Amino acid sequence: MASDRHKYEYRVALDADSGPARVVRIVGESKRVLEIGCGPGSITKLLAGVSKCKVTALDIDQESIKKLASICEEVHQADLNDASWPKVLKNNQQFEVVVAADVLEHVYEPLKVLKSIKELLDKDGYMVISLPHAGHSVVHACLFDEDFEYLDFGLLDRTHIRFFGIKNIQKLFEDAGMKIVHAEFVVRNPEHTEFSKRWAKTSKELRDALAKNPFGLIYQVIVKAVPVGNAGEPINLIEMAVIPQTPTFMDSTRAFLRLYLSDGIYKKLLKLYQLRHKYFVKKS
Repeated sequence: MASDRHKYEYRVALDADSGPARVVRIVGESKRVLEIGCGPGSITKLLAGVSKCKVTALDIDQESIKKLASICEEVHQADLNDASWPKVLKNNQQFEVVVAADVLEHVYEPLKVLKSIKELLDKDGYMVISLPHAGHSVVHACLFDEDFEYLDFGLLDRTHIRFFGIKNIQKLFEDAGMKIVHAEFVVRNPEHTEFSKRWAKTSKELRDALAKNPFGLIYQVIVKAVPVGNAGEPINLIEMAVIPQTPTFMDSTRAFLRLYLSDGIYKKLLKLYQLRHKYFVKKS
């Protein structure tokens, strides 16, 4: 859970189709929330602020802990790879909602973590979990090119330990004694991902073959899950429809820049944009 690459802060636009925005919307308002692996609090700020939730935060990184202290009801430091991590919480606390946004792919035993989360839910509680989808077409393109290309972020983030296809995600929750009662797919066209340059070089034959995979455009999966005995109709992810992405102006602009700029220049421009964005967020 700890990595310099994951200490950046970003703004979450609540009306966006991004994973973080969907997580916040699914959690709801005025809930008692435990957010684990929350980093510097990009999602946490919205849960505690706009959504008026009472948030208990848990992370391994000391710098993140300091930032979270002013936002949350409680803040605890813990390592999810240590099975005793729930003991940092006081008095056998239970929560209406437990959030783990892009966390389980960073731990050695995601099933054990999920089972521990289940025990932290109150009788009507639910968990909101987001996971990257390793079955995206760009990952298949990497494999066909015999180059499993790790990057500093995204689907093949260097810090990812576990990788999940749609069936793996479904089974993970079933094995934990949970049922998915709501799910959303974040869809990204290949040219709007971090592998846009590789995709541009992929043969038309391979692109056409990969296009036949109904789940090939799913970039991220967000689920709301409850214990099997609780109310709610179970959802099978494999039976869900995938709605194609309508590119935004920013998506198209980034795709264009990634194709025609060197990686170094693109990253510098992206960093400048993020710094500018962060400055104006603080000013507002």
